[in-house]
Amino acid sequence: MSDTQSDGGDCTEHRTAVTEAEVEALVRGICFKTGPPRTLGVELEWLVHSLEMPQLPVTPERLEAAYATLRAVPLASALTVEPGGQLELSSPPAASLMECVDTVSADLDTVRDVLAEDGLGLAGIGHDPWHAPRRFLHEPRYDAMETCLDRNGPAGRHMMCASASVQVCVDAGHEEPGPLGHVRRWWLAHQLGAVLVAAFANSPLLGRRPTGWQSTRQLMWMEIGAGRAGAPPLDDAPRAAWARHVLDAPVMCVRRDSGPWEVPEGLTFREWTRSGSPRPPTRADLDYHLTTLFPPIRPRGHLELRMIDAQPGENGWLVPLAVTAALFDDPEAAETAYRTVKPLAERSLNLPAPHNPLWVDAARHGLADPELREAADSCFAAALRALPRRGATARVIDAVAAYRDRYVARGRCPADDLLDALPAMDPPQPGPAGGTPTAHGRKDIRT
Repeated sequence: MSDTQSDGGDCTEHRTAVTEAEVEALVRGICFKTGPPRTLGVELEWLVHSLEMPQLPVTPERLEAAYATLRAVPLASALTVEPGGQLELSSPPAASLMECVDTVSADLDTVRDVLAEDGLGLAGIGHDPWHAPRRFLHEPRYDAMETCLDRNGPAGRHMMCASASVQVCVDAGHEEPGPLGHVRRWWLAHQLGAVLVAAFANSPLLGRRPTGWQSTRQLMWMEIGAGRAGAPPLDDAPRAAWARHVLDAPVMCVRRDSGPWEVPEGLTFREWTRSGSPRPPTRADLDYHLTTLFPPIRPRGHLELRMIDAQPGENGWLVPLAVTAALFDDPEAAETAYRTVKPLAERSLNLPAPHNPLWVDAARHGLADPELREAADSCFAAALRALPRRGATARVIDAVAAYRDRYVARGRCPADDLLDALPAMDPPQPGPAGGTPTAHGRKDIRT
């Protein structure tokens, strides 16, 4: 999750109804803002736990007190709280990799110091390995979201309340073709995304037991369903494909100025513009609708890559940020990444991410998959060659090199460390929601 918003005072704004044609034009105009790649950003989600006993849940009262203190601390990054009490730091747009790293590092030091005063710390894990999902925020937005997502099973609550990620934001790219063109970058993100899932998988547990997936967090996103958390097909121009996807995606809720929000079932935004019921949609409704779609790559003017699990250690987040920035913004590295992942694209069977065999294998097996391991090794090598050209310091380059040696070169990912730390490798057991997770439609995906 990365869109913590208010409860919708803005739903009284932009009262004029929008037509289907207007929605399509608006989305086309705002989703890809092209030009030379100049800025970079990162959004870091963290689980918050007790420093003394991380396996015990932190009470809502204790979290609220700590967060009240944090809100009074000046930070360069935006600080928000996710539905389950996870903390998110969203960097301002940075003109360089090192500007982004330095800004977020300073903010993280401040946040950790404040939390430590109350005996709390940040955990970089893709999915809470100890606790069942529980909601910390009780607001109309999240009440409606929970009602909507519950229709597809328990995965939505896991996503809302128990997951954490590293989300890297890169510019859309040039209008013109080429390694840094927006069409190439859109395609690359959907193929390279599977490699990033595998290389940084860090969520193999639910209820302290293995799920059989290296990235259980990614599994949960798949379980939410293609309409809410899937990408559009890649067989059309990016603007047209995304505009069509937005119109055909289900409406999560119809906001109200007071009282519970309505949660329609099976109503797409396209149908809403045509029917005008339960009330005509407005520009503000469209803006809100865009925040309720959670594809693995979300175009918001820039490209938001949302598939990377939160990483262990104080500086683990540096590695996916640096690798992704190098592979997208350095022309030579971008070309290498494109050539590396192009053969992998055949495994997707032309199905949209993440509901295709390539992404499923990445989430289930991580770098134990030989082709994904080979691709990751090539991409890390290209990133390491590019990072000096991107102005990266020895601290960042050394972190990427150490990660490559510890994980990528050995066909491992951080999930393997969590599994190795278990007292005994018990077979997968039913999770706290009442069943061992499996991807909806996985059998169909593979056949």
